[in-house]
Amino acid sequence: MAETGASPLPSTPPARSPLFRAEQFVWLNARVLEQRLFAHHFLHGSPDAVEAALDAYRNEDGGYGHALEPDLRGPVSQPLHTAHALRVLDAIGRCGGQRVERVCRYLTAISTADGALPAIHPSQRGYPAAPFVPVVDDPPSDLLATGPVVGLLHRNEVWHAWLFRATDFCWQAVESLEKSHPYEVEAAVAFLDSAPDRSRAEAAADGLGRLVREQRLAALDPERLDAFPVASGYAPGEHHFPHDFARTPESLARAWFTDDEMARSLDHLAAEQQDDGGWPIRWRQWAPAPALEARSLVTVEALRTLRAYGRYVG
Repeated sequence: MAETGASPLPSTPPARSPLFRAEQFVWLNARVLEQRLFAHHFLHGSPDAVEAALDAYRNEDGGYGHALEPDLRGPVSQPLHTAHALRVLDAIGRCGGQRVERVCRYLTAISTADGALPAIHPSQRGYPAAPFVPVVDDPPSDLLATGPVVGLLHRNEVWHAWLFRATDFCWQAVESLEKSHPYEVEAAVAFLDSAPDRSRAEAAADGLGRLVREQRLAALDPERLDAFPVASGYAPGEHHFPHDFARTPESLARAWFTDDEMARSLDHLAAEQQDDGGWPIRWRQWAPAPALEARSLVTVEALRTLRAYGRYVG
């Protein structure tokens, strides 16, 4: 048979491998955005396709809405949606240019008096939202919302006037933490991993790591979860593990954990894959659609974390 000159199709994962099972879960359950992200990360899919899917969530104000972050429903732009969009753009190498300039204008418009971001903007009122994300009229600045956004913009060498005060807020918030909870710590790590002042970031991360261990915020032994209390307000079983804080070996949070602790954490992450091929969500489920959408998100992230640590997932 004569050769046609056509490009070969991307290789598919071996049948019944963790990656194959996850792929079946994604094609069956995920939104178009997560399907294209999966294809980009694991099947040589085009970043153009990912960006086209992400554009469906973008609003005229430069922010993102339409339940991009599954626990906030409705069309309005929100800081958490916009942070999610920046993570997607960073993952495909597109976090820059005019699209991010528009994002920064949106961030400027919704910032609090001290130049940072609220967790939930009051425009969410009237649309469905998870009960653990209350909407208030005059929300305060929030490290959980601000830290990851500032970190991603610095990571991609974006410079905008909004960043100056927001960066100052993050430094003050991180360096003054005395009691925290896992999601806030994750936001702090997202900021510190990309903050321009590396020596200051390393010093702040060292103190944050001591806080995590002293307050037992990371479950260091998945076989003894009763020894690690769940944070106040979290769902039963909503534990956080070393890999949740140090998603790559390059993260400053990796130094918080021994090799054995990290190995146990990654073993536990790999073993969490369920019979349908997806990973579970650990936070409180409040409606079927957000829970299913979130499972696709955490499935892609679980695979990325395992691959970052050299765990074979093919």
